[in-house]
This record gives sequence, C-alpha cells and structure tokens, in this order.
Amino acid sequence: MVQIVALIIISIPFVLTVWNIFALIKYLMKKKEKNSYKMIEVIAMCIGILYLFLYAELSNIVFVNWDVQLYNSERHSMILPDAFLTIVAILLIAFTGYILIRFIPPAKQSPIVSAIGISAVYLGIGICLLWCIQTMGDFFLILLPVNCIVIFIKTIYILVYQKNTLLQNGMTTTKYKKLSSILNKATNLPWIALILVIPLLGIMIAVLFLFGQEPNSIIKAWTETADWTMSQKISPQNIQYDEHYLCTVASGGHRAVVKPLRIGIRHGHRVVVNRQLCIANAFEQVLEEKTPVFHKAVRAVYDRTGYPISKYIHSKYLADIIYFLMKPLEWIFIFVLYTVDVNPENRIAVQYPHTPVPDWKVRL
Repeated sequence: MVQIVALIIISIPFVLTVWNIFALIKYLMKKKEKNSYKMIEVIAMCIGILYLFLYAELSNIVFVNWDVQLYNSERHSMILPDAFLTIVAILLIAFTGYILIRFIPPAKQSPIVSAIGISAVYLGIGICLLWCIQTMGDFFLILLPVNCIVIFIKTIYILVYQKNTLLQNGMTTTKYKKLSSILNKATNLPWIALILVIPLLGIMIAVLFLFGQEPNSIIKAWTETADWTMSQKISPQNIQYDEHYLCTVASGGHRAVVKPLRIGIRHGHRVVVNRQLCIANAFEQVLEEKTPVFHKAVRAVYDRTGYPISKYIHSKYLADIIYFLMKPLEWIFIFVLYTVDVNPENRIAVQYPHTPVPDWKVRL
C-alpha cells in the first residue's frame, strides 16, 4: 500500500507534464479548449514548485552561497542566494503577465496590456531556459521549468490567435483603433512584446536596485555558484562524515539545535562534534572498559540498526528530530558517567581528538 501511494506521488509531475504537452498539441489542432484547463495550469505550476523544493531537500541541495562549507554529497544552491530576490521578482512579474493575458478575455484586453503581458511572460521563459541550462544534469530539476515554458508558449499562442480572430471579425475596440490594428495582428504582437522586454527589464532592475540588488544580479545569480553548468566558482571540498548516525546528527542538523562544538577526527577523517556525540562515545568507552562482553553485544545490535538508520537522515529537520529523540538516552549516559567515573567531564572532553578550528563558514 505504501509503495502504491509513493508511486502515485512520484508520478504526479510526469502526468502533469504529459497533460500540458497534450493540451498544447490539442489546441494547435482544434483551436479550442475547456475553461478548466486554465486552472489546471495554475495548479500544475503550484504543485511543481512544491515538488521542486521537496526534491531539492531530498537530493541534498542546500540554499547557501558557493563558499559555504558543506558535507558529504550536499550541493550548493543553483542560484546565488544574494541574487535570489531578482530571480523571484522576475518570475512574479512573469506569472502576473500570464494571469493577465490568460484569464482576462482577449476582447477586454487593451493592446498595451496584451503586449506588456506577453513581454512579462517572455521574461519568465528566459528564466526557465536559464534554469534548464543550469540544472541540465538533473532531469527532475528541469521538469517544472519545462512545464512552465510549455504553458507560457501555449498562452501566447492562444492570445495571439484569439486577438487575430477578433480583428478579422471586426470585434476589436474602436478606441486606439489604429494602434489596435497593429498590435493585435498575429505577426506583430509577439515581436512588439519582445521589444518591450528591454524597457520592462530595465525598470525591474532599477526598482530592485533600491532593494539592494546589483544591476548584474540576473547574471551573477547563475555564474556566482558552484556545482552547476554555468557556475564559475570552486567551492570548498565537502567534509565527509561516517555512517554513525550521531555523527550525522552532529553535522547534518541545524546548528542552533544540535549545537556543534568543534571539528574532531573519527576513523581518519574530520567530523563535526557536538556534546551529545561526545557523551555517547564516552559512555561506550566506559561500557567497553567495565563490561567488555556486554559492550560487544550492544555494539553488534547498534551496528545492525544505527548504520541503516543513518542512510535515511538526509534532511536537517530529520536530523533535528533524531537529536531530540536521543535526548533521553543522553541523560542516561551522563548519569552513568557521573556515577562510575571520577572525572566524567574530562572523559567527555577528550572524545574525538581535537583539531584546529578551520577558517571556513559552517552553514546554519
């Protein structure tokens, strides 16, 4: 049952992609569509955004700058976080243009509104194309922008076709008649809208500059990154942590929650160490010294459970949950240490040899 539900959830973006392509082909052939198709498009884009964030979380994509230290298989953001506002603003303008030309009947749209709406949609197509180029190595990351491109192209085609039909039937507005006769022609409207992209983008850049965005943010958003197609930066080498799941918690959880203390050495490589990890390791050390037979049995059980569990801890939020679930055991461990050891804090402090604190940023 669980597998069936998971399969349905995974298949949704693929089904929506096929539907969008089918809807475009169907309109090209029959020149008509159901009114419900518009809402399905909006729902598809919303679901796509949700899936995109979920997939990014599951595939260890971290929304940080290229120079931030990461761990194991984590990857930096495909968009420079400092320029994220610029990209989001352009996409919001594009979506607004889409809503205008898609949901307002063509007969009620002034020529200027239609041209500006298409110009805004062009900007959205441009961002989607850049996204596809940036993430072309990951098929799941390009599903949403490809769907948006299909939807935007269909929207422009439908508007131009319907505007041209109105013009041929003499149903255009008498106001701005000469301007309307030029803008509503199918051969003119897309090109005029393309020309308007330049001033529209210029206005957006000027406004965004007031909010601290650089004029070239739209370029730096893609190039000032690491790990992706258009990236021009080389990120610090990832720190590797082993499959001991408390190590995973110490390195993978939110810093404010798991409270990492320092960098230590475990099995020959660097790991991020927090107090919970040190206490657990000190407790195991005492167990090995006092009751070696029992320790061997406990270690065998732990190896069969702890290591497999660690393979599923790929989220900072999940690591936080594991950290809190381990708290009762941590309290038991500390009670035992303070009971059997003369200097328990000394034993805790020497777990995992200290190394100099590295001069790199540690992500929150």
